[in-house]
Amino acid sequence: MSERSERTSEHGSPAHSAGEGGPVSLLTIDDLVVEHRSPGRPAVRAVAGASLQVAPGEVVGLVGESGCGKSTLARAVCGLNPITEGSILFDGQPVTPLGLRRRKLTGIQMVFQDPYTSLNPRRRVGDQIADGLRTARDTVTTPADLLERVGLPRDFAERHPHEFSGGQRQRVAIARALAARPRLLIGDEPISALDASAQSQVATLMRDLAVRSGAGLLFISHDLSVVRVIADRIAVMYLGKIVEVGRTEEVWAEPRHPYTQALLKAIPRPDGMGVLPAELPGDVPDPANPPEGCRFHPRCPFVMDVCRVKEPGFGPVACWLHEPK
Repeated sequence: MSERSERTSEHGSPAHSAGEGGPVSLLTIDDLVVEHRSPGRPAVRAVAGASLQVAPGEVVGLVGESGCGKSTLARAVCGLNPITEGSILFDGQPVTPLGLRRRKLTGIQMVFQDPYTSLNPRRRVGDQIADGLRTARDTVTTPADLLERVGLPRDFAERHPHEFSGGQRQRVAIARALAARPRLLIGDEPISALDASAQSQVATLMRDLAVRSGAGLLFISHDLSVVRVIADRIAVMYLGKIVEVGRTEEVWAEPRHPYTQALLKAIPRPDGMGVLPAELPGDVPDPANPPEGCRFHPRCPFVMDVCRVKEPGFGPVACWLHEPK
């Protein structure tokens, strides 16, 4: 059995026992709703009742099309977006919108999509990494130590962000996040701005560093082929809801939700194939005006009458095809 399989239970949920105290989850998202409001317009439910868990030392990949709510969920976990309904528990404590000073102490760090905009261009990267070390009250580790840990030369601490390639800047951003000694690391599309040669390297680096430190990693990406390599479990999100969760090997070998099946068919292949198939037309609907019933039914090749009027419950798969009889 692989190291990845050992950390998950036979049902695809995190294997995170705390001995006699029962199961423990580092991050628990329960029926989360996050709305965006603007004057004169209807509220947009970017996250519309999502539930998910991440255990210590576990890597969970969150995938879905653009606009499905992945980044909004990630920002809510970090306290950057207010919660409308539901709850987020980190290490048993509720996550609420926090000021900058408080947010530094939560043990949650995010690696953003564009490392150039997330780093201060006027400061040396060593100084920016040192900010996290001070937050963690770490007087032993140096910025150069962390740069070495992410595969960069120690003397790069004296450089500014514009002196690095995109992949190198993202490694600097990871080093800065690790400096605060997070127990939960979130990657919000951290490889999408990188060239193909750097994407796999950065994703694998994030996984290895998180697992080595015992931190949980919530890795958000469009690239299912990368998620397959690094994630213990995969959560598939569609229009604000998580429609399927399972162990990576199982979801990949036998996807159950029609949307998951379509995503896997869309992965580019060497023969040039790999686009959303003809039986899955159109784009993600407007989250301000979602369809009645199952949100996926307008695009689903297996749609039934019940799908148009009633939303499916959620177990491992939110689909009427897999509801218990």
